[in-house]
Amino acid sequence: MSSRPFQQGKLLWTPPQTAPFASVEVLRRAINRKHGLNLKNYFDLYEYSVNNDTFWSDIWQDLGIVYSVPPEQPKKSGPLEHLHQVSWFPGARLNYAENLLRRNDDAIACTTIDEAYVATDYTYKQLRGLVADMAAALRVNGLNTGDRVAAVISNSITAIALMLATTSIGAIYTGTAPDMGAKGILDRYTQVRPKFIFIETETTYAGARRNLDAKVAEVAAGLSYSGLRTAVLLPSRVTGKPSSLKVPNSMTLDKFLSTGDGRPLVFEQLPFSHPLVILYSSGTSGAPKCIVHSAGGLLLQVKKDLVYGFDIRPNDTFFQFTTTGWMMWMLMIGALSIGARTIAYDGSPFYPSVPAFLRMVDEQMVSVLGLSPRFMAELQGKSILPASVGKFEALHSIAVGGAIFTPPLHEWTQNAFNQGKNGTPIRVFVGIGATDVCAAYGSSVKSLPIYAGEISCKVLGMKIEVFDPQGKNIEHTGQAGEMVVTRPHPSVPLGFWDADSQKPVPGPKFEQAYFDMYPSVWRQGDFMVTNPKTNGYLVLGRSDGVLNPKGIRFGSGEIYSILESSFGSLIEESICVGQRRPQDSDETVLLFLKMRKSGSLNDELIRQIKGAIRNGLSPRHCPDHIFEVSQIPMTTNGKKIEIAVKQIVSGQNPKPSGAVANPEAFKEYVKYFTMAKAKL
Repeated sequence: MSSRPFQQGKLLWTPPQTAPFASVEVLRRAINRKHGLNLKNYFDLYEYSVNNDTFWSDIWQDLGIVYSVPPEQPKKSGPLEHLHQVSWFPGARLNYAENLLRRNDDAIACTTIDEAYVATDYTYKQLRGLVADMAAALRVNGLNTGDRVAAVISNSITAIALMLATTSIGAIYTGTAPDMGAKGILDRYTQVRPKFIFIETETTYAGARRNLDAKVAEVAAGLSYSGLRTAVLLPSRVTGKPSSLKVPNSMTLDKFLSTGDGRPLVFEQLPFSHPLVILYSSGTSGAPKCIVHSAGGLLLQVKKDLVYGFDIRPNDTFFQFTTTGWMMWMLMIGALSIGARTIAYDGSPFYPSVPAFLRMVDEQMVSVLGLSPRFMAELQGKSILPASVGKFEALHSIAVGGAIFTPPLHEWTQNAFNQGKNGTPIRVFVGIGATDVCAAYGSSVKSLPIYAGEISCKVLGMKIEVFDPQGKNIEHTGQAGEMVVTRPHPSVPLGFWDADSQKPVPGPKFEQAYFDMYPSVWRQGDFMVTNPKTNGYLVLGRSDGVLNPKGIRFGSGEIYSILESSFGSLIEESICVGQRRPQDSDETVLLFLKMRKSGSLNDELIRQIKGAIRNGLSPRHCPDHIFEVSQIPMTTNGKKIEIAVKQIVSGQNPKPSGAVANPEAFKEYVKYFTMAKAKL
């Protein structure tokens, strides 16, 4: 448990006079009328939401979930209410894609924008047509309910249409961004054995043109042994021309779509718990875990977060900066279920410049904006004030997440964006969620104040608590502890995809990942501290070894995999950790290597290692610094002790436990608290 003292945050934003009309307040009053209750504020509503199963039926109705058969009851569980042994909305039949395409008119559904800031609008009617064409081609080519469709794809209208077409059929969608290396892609997709893969052949990022033909060929060849039927080659994102690459069992996107027979779009009616998407863990140990989310659970949770937390309405424009491989992409397209307009941006927010990016946000009349602390730090570091770029008259909310949003940076951001529409201050709030549940744990609502660096509230329906190592709730003490979830909710994943049985399994690996510390209690792996005065809370960092530089979250296991496969003859052992000292505004990734007698760490080897990581994973996975050490701290059962090393290089002084096989090894890492900044 962390001993870091809690510091009172500064009040940054207070609810406006319109707060009683916020969606969450309308819900509170509706529940009061429906059940004869007297819930006086958000905190009363929260307690009701985590202690009464009727809450889930309430929001099913309030959110207007589209279904063909209504549920028999909110949930059904066995003798022991284990989080993943609950059947949600038994008897219901629905389709995720149908809920996102509920509109079929000339309102703008999506605007796609590239780095040249060329914007293209698609109406709900046009989007439905694109989905229908894609679904027809998928069906003609043999896609069935339960099959998997994979994509290595940019944030585009094609990506959205493909995802919705796949899920309209009841097949399972899984995606990643084009900057993922071939090994990272194959580590994921060989487990799920897709029948189809849609893959980019040429992209641009930060103004650089990137030909992906070699990666496409490697991925297609690697998946050919895993049941891949067709590789669909997407046209160049640079020229728009079809790919001329020759890959066995492949065809261009135009050719694939031409095989469709024009059949009408049909939304398969499926159970609430039918598998929808497969997302991936960060790969901290071994191959990334394939996390399977249900259609109903993801739909209900994402829509709940957008409506009650972000307060998105049908007349809003939502822009969440994200790539297609991140859980936030599901949030981005989730706005379609509200009937709002969503923006799909393909590119870097820093190219050609930060002011140009902000100008685009202003010109597109974005009303709800999702960005990272890294972006806000760039604004602050370069003294870029939004008011010098545009008026942001439509903007009413900015959600910041993906990494720790420090109180000083939060305060600076709130002041920088200052006044919103009609003189009402823009709400800059902190959110936290997880790929594991594809939903928010903490957020903000328009009826609660916001304090610097604090997450304003726990999200409705998510029973969040703070535990000490013994499993005792310590929220009231103001001490930091493990963030846990102690009651079931609909987006607990169905399990990890099992490569052998080819279905989601909540087996031993799943139990170990989430329930190893506290039986039947979900441990997310974050350190959290609650402010007893405000009921807000701060996440202080990960309690495991996940790396998080510049808001890009990944696991050390992916780095180890590259090292072992390419440099095993030179490197005996390695450990990769994040360093974040009190004076640092972001996390730095440090890679420590214990060399074999046949190896020597020099500038050339460092260049080769970074090149291998860049090509096998992505440029954003490259360590900032690489050092040679004589020992790697290990447990008695042979596990690397990442957390202690991370604490040491960040300036802390952890005490080795009896499980450490070589406690003397820690002394060598103390000097890197000051060395890392000096050596490049």
